Amino acid sequence: MTDLNAMTIADARNNLRAGEITSEELTEACLTAIDGAGALGAFVHHTPEIAREQAKAADARLQAGDAPSMCGIPLGIKDLFCTKGVPSQAASGILKGFKPEYESTVSQNLFDAGAVMLGKLNMDEFAMGSSNETSVYGNAVNPWRRGNDEMALTPGGSSGGSASAVSADLCLGATGTDTGGSIRQPAAFTGITGIKPTYGRCSRWGIVAFASSLDQAGPMTKSVRDAAIMLEAMCSHDPKDSTSADIPVPDFEAMLTGDIRGKKIGIPKEYHMDGMPEEIETHWTQGKDMLADAGAEIVDISLPHTKYALPAYYVIAPAEASSNLARYDGVRYGHRAKLAQGDGITEMYEKTRAEGFGAEVQRRVMIGTYVLSAGFYDAYYNRARKVRALIKKDFEDVFDAGIDAILTPATPSAAFELGRKSDDPVEMYLNDVFTVTVNLAGLPGIAVPTGLNRNGLPLGLQLIGRPWEEGDLLNTAYALEAAAGFVAKPGKWW
Repeated sequence: MTDLNAMTIADARNNLRAGEITSEELTEACLTAIDGAGALGAFVHHTPEIAREQAKAADARLQAGDAPSMCGIPLGIKDLFCTKGVPSQAASGILKGFKPEYESTVSQNLFDAGAVMLGKLNMDEFAMGSSNETSVYGNAVNPWRRGNDEMALTPGGSSGGSASAVSADLCLGATGTDTGGSIRQPAAFTGITGIKPTYGRCSRWGIVAFASSLDQAGPMTKSVRDAAIMLEAMCSHDPKDSTSADIPVPDFEAMLTGDIRGKKIGIPKEYHMDGMPEEIETHWTQGKDMLADAGAEIVDISLPHTKYALPAYYVIAPAEASSNLARYDGVRYGHRAKLAQGDGITEMYEKTRAEGFGAEVQRRVMIGTYVLSAGFYDAYYNRARKVRALIKKDFEDVFDAGIDAILTPATPSAAFELGRKSDDPVEMYLNDVFTVTVNLAGLPGIAVPTGLNRNGLPLGLQLIGRPWEEGDLLNTAYALEAAAGFVAKPGKWW
């Protein structure tokens, strides 16, 4: 048998149920892989004792015949999810020392299904970033390299640690969150699958908030089938989250037939961006051909307000962030600055936030405060909300016209060097150009690895689906995955 940690969730589940391996063996294989992968910076809080205890309990469930699909599967949990008694810092200095007394609904759902937590994963601070360079823990590193070039590449962000860990076989799957592309972009950069479900499908309770109307949790896995298995376990209606949808969660895996004959796949003309690299354009064309060969009908469509999506997103998301991050004040939990004689509460707030928040978080909080201020609320925030409504209507019109899914590039490039864009926030924000529309409209979107660029780095394509139809979207992605036949893995250098 191959290295156990290199298994997919589906294969591991089948072997666990057949009694050919145990969860304890699988967990030890992952813990050994993690111990040897410090250079990737993926795991930032290690929980081997919890993992071994959960694996032992999972094996007992498996022997008793009470085994959901995720039972005994070792996972990494993004540091944005609150995990009881385990540091949950959102990769920020301001939450240093914070150990929640409660479990996020998503991680609790996974543990109830028998999943094993190996530890917490690196990310951009408060999920603000596209390269995992804003983390208080330091950079996460992409396990892929350009040929023999030793230059460290970004795994994407904000779920960079999750992407790196899954791609390098440190775990079988990982949780991610997606506010403007933070599951799909890192998945594309590291050659794995990542799905952002419909807004409201996964509970946000116990996930540290960035932008409440945009944030959504989802799985990052080695295959579309694994994404279907893990997503089902993560989803539930949650009375503790007022935006959680009371809609039954289907058996997503059972919907993976691979048959997409007669499905209409839309190709939005607005996604042909000026200056887009030729290899991204070529790759997109190949994706269209793959779906057409599988029996789908390719239809040119228009999403006319796409060009306004990025500016609207970078008004709405910072505005919500400035409101959500106001709670970090040095009073209740996390970091508190040392105060000088005569300092009052205002000085405590100022010093604590100046010390605790990194530069990117400070930048977005200031932008958000500015666009919500009295003189600019209508000019920026209200206008952005109107643009958001128009973007949502663009998608509704297309789906009402009979389109089943939309195919686009996942990213405007392959993974880039760490440090290359960190001095230019605007260039960094452009990484989200293909993904933010999906969050603004609350739709499900999935990134699937479909090829390599000329330097041997993974490229992914994005499929956007109808609201609440993740099963149908996963099936289309399953057909694309089968047609692409992507099996490449990074060469081990760490």
